[in-house]
Amino acid sequence: MFRKTTLSLALAGFAALTAAPAQANESHAHIGHVMTKWGDTPGGQGFLPVALQEAKIAETHAGFAAADPSDLESMHLHSRHVLHALDPSVEPSGPGAGYGVLRATEGTQSHIGFAAGSTGAADAVKLHATHVSASAEAVVERTEAVKLLITEILAASDAATAAPLIAQMKESVAAIITGVDLNGDGNIGWADGEGGLMVAETHMGFMMEAEGLK
Repeated sequence: MFRKTTLSLALAGFAALTAAPAQANESHAHIGHVMTKWGDTPGGQGFLPVALQEAKIAETHAGFAAADPSDLESMHLHSRHVLHALDPSVEPSGPGAGYGVLRATEGTQSHIGFAAGSTGAADAVKLHATHVSASAEAVVERTEAVKLLITEILAASDAATAAPLIAQMKESVAAIITGVDLNGDGNIGWADGEGGLMVAETHMGFMMEAEGLK
């Protein structure tokens, strides 16, 4: 009886030891999907790096669009390029990678939620997943707003009408990357709609450091 009980306890202890890494690895796998590898992204990269790359292309072309406020043709062309980098399902042709900020950010938000909801997810994962998700949500909202703004730009029939909309687009695209200090405290945080892709990236860094992944 003693030997049987001892064996049972040993097996139970072994199961607990082997289960813990598997549980931890589940959240780590989803962290990897956000930051390092996913199947259908350009180059198989993580969602968040793709979102940042596409956003920087959008930022570049927003700058091109704003370069000459008297050139309506250029404003329309580069606004389409911005739209392509944001959401190629709406504008299929352009200089982006064909994945888009919107899709990559939605992937980030989904998989960081999976990481936080994984069995055995660490407190640091749950904490920073909230920050990353809130930042991603703000990016999605800004991206949708810029898409609507570009619709107005493309409908403009003269440069004087388009120019102030272009200036607004340029500012909004920059905010997708950096976030916005909405409360005027001198900092861009993750809460209350302030966060951008760089804020999400910062909190992914905190999470990965806490989990020994960097």
